[in-house]
Amino acid sequence: MLHGKKVLLGITGSIAAYKSAHLVRLFVKAGAEVRVVMTEAATEFVTPLTLSTLSKNPVLSSFTNDETGNSVWNNHVELGLWADLFVVAPASSNTLSKMASGQCDNLLTATYASAKCPVFFAPAMDLDMHAHPANGANISALQSFGNHLIPSEVGELASGLSGEGRMAEPENIIQFIEETLRAGLPLSGKRVLINGGPTYEAIDAVRFIGNHSTGKMAIGLAKAALELGAQVHLILGPTSQNLNRSGLTLERVVSTDEMHEAVMKALPKADIIILSAAVSDYKPAEVLTRKQKKSESNWSIALVPTVDILSDVGQKRTSGQFLTGFALETNNEEEYAQSKLEKKKLDLIVLNSLRDSGAGFGHDTNKVILFDRNKNRTELPLMSKDEVAVRIFEKINELHA
Repeated sequence: MLHGKKVLLGITGSIAAYKSAHLVRLFVKAGAEVRVVMTEAATEFVTPLTLSTLSKNPVLSSFTNDETGNSVWNNHVELGLWADLFVVAPASSNTLSKMASGQCDNLLTATYASAKCPVFFAPAMDLDMHAHPANGANISALQSFGNHLIPSEVGELASGLSGEGRMAEPENIIQFIEETLRAGLPLSGKRVLINGGPTYEAIDAVRFIGNHSTGKMAIGLAKAALELGAQVHLILGPTSQNLNRSGLTLERVVSTDEMHEAVMKALPKADIIILSAAVSDYKPAEVLTRKQKKSESNWSIALVPTVDILSDVGQKRTSGQFLTGFALETNNEEEYAQSKLEKKKLDLIVLNSLRDSGAGFGHDTNKVILFDRNKNRTELPLMSKDEVAVRIFEKINELHA
């Protein structure tokens, strides 16, 4: 949810400001671009140098910058328009009061008043200050404006008292923001099961049968599902591709049997299933435990069919589960794809042709045709696999409303 987002972090004068360095680090680790704006009081608790080093951006704390000897205006309007998210953490009682009443006597509150993006605030103050009716009224006012309260936590406070008023821990702030962002998305609450990449079938101790699939299409599909708010279970065959995102469970397998077992185990919890893996259709009838030595004579290997994962899922899925398969063909492409759609009981099939330049294994681009259960045909131009993934989910959302 935070990958690629522009996050403006506002830090106010609270002892909890020491946690802001960790919060910046977590935003950056999640793939966000972070800029920091501080009140003058906040600089007494954590240094701008620390935060600029972690965020890799200058830290702003006043309306003008005089470091060069020439006053340069720090444009609060541009800051507010730049951000995808404005997070005020910690939010002191003083700053909450200014935000609620519209006071703009510092760069942070002026930027807040100019922000067009979602605003999150995490109060941090001592027990009695937090419980004061005026503070409660300010929090309520900010929520009525559409701002998101990240609730304070209970624990030991700087005064030595124990109770509500601690700023939420940085990890909890990240989780709260991601869950809030995810809640309004089309696939919020949905579980998506995707498989991808090749499978390898062992011949002997060192050799295998495989194919040239890289898993790039599956990675694109997983990213698209996550951006739409889904929880994703991605099962990848042997490939160098990797993805590490909140909301993603990544499981790695090697053989078709292992892929089948992993898919069938995850199937009952899935709402949407997309089987894009290029699984091996055959495997050796017998696997040698040692390496077969080279000789002058021919070496024949008896092959037997592997389990048909797509057919098995088509037979065993429930009526509420949406199933998408892939077809990679070299001739009579559309005929074979439509036959596969019917035979394997799919809702949607994605056809790739190895005859299309820039499509198929190894490329960052793909050119596909979508056939759905309603006999509709949608041909897409050559585009990146990430873009193809987005278009596939547009079709799934259209059919799986």
